[in-house]
Amino acid sequence: MADSPLAEKVALVTGAASGIGRATALALAEAGAKVVVNDYGDEDAAGSAVETIERNGGAAFAHQGDVGDEDAVKEMFARLTERYGTLHILVNNAGIQKDAGTLDMSVADWQSVIRTNLQGQFLCAREAARVFCRRGSENKNGGAIGSMVFMSSVHDQIPWAGHANYAASKGGVVMLMKSLAQEFGPHKIRVNAVSPGAIKTGINKDVWENEARQSELHKLIPYGRLGEPEDVAKAVVWLASDASDYVHGHVLYIDGGMMLYPGFREGG
Repeated sequence: MADSPLAEKVALVTGAASGIGRATALALAEAGAKVVVNDYGDEDAAGSAVETIERNGGAAFAHQGDVGDEDAVKEMFARLTERYGTLHILVNNAGIQKDAGTLDMSVADWQSVIRTNLQGQFLCAREAARVFCRRGSENKNGGAIGSMVFMSSVHDQIPWAGHANYAASKGGVVMLMKSLAQEFGPHKIRVNAVSPGAIKTGINKDVWENEARQSELHKLIPYGRLGEPEDVAKAVVWLASDASDYVHGHVLYIDGGMMLYPGFREGG
């Protein structure tokens, strides 16, 4: 993989046992990176992702860890630097949903979503930036010393009744990303985000396996189909590579046009 765009790079993908995270880990490995597959709850699925990467000629290892816990994040970074020496790419993907109307939402469910989706991205970004700054540039042609990609959602812009904790966390992710992009740009650390729309993952399987519900969802997507995890993964690889070297502080919406507010197609 010496001529691959991410050859000799090391990438960490959080929440990588399934869905978008798994597809991203596999795509980064296919592009030449060594990949740390993080997950918290599904050790077997994380191991399966590693086996797939290795079967395809790549290098990877799995690490179980809670991204919302500061000590666990520090332990994960200590292990990855011990194993691979450094880090070049962080994909802040881990996220959860605990849905309820606001009148019924518990403080525990509010806090757990914010803890994983927002605090977890902060903790991993802070540790990644420390690794990037210690190492400095290995690129003789200049360019970034490291790249971070934050996983947000179209619901960083589109309100979502019944999911206030999730939408709030994703709005926070975008402002966190932009603030870190402003702060770390002078250090030559690139920081961006991707915001997926309706993607076929396990979390919404009850929708895309139901023909009637999928048909209703298609009304919100001008492009007329649900996204696949690979649609997001390919964009993450591009953002992590030197091909996007002048892209910084940007949110890339991967949504089939959902952000075009298709309800106004007929004139509102």
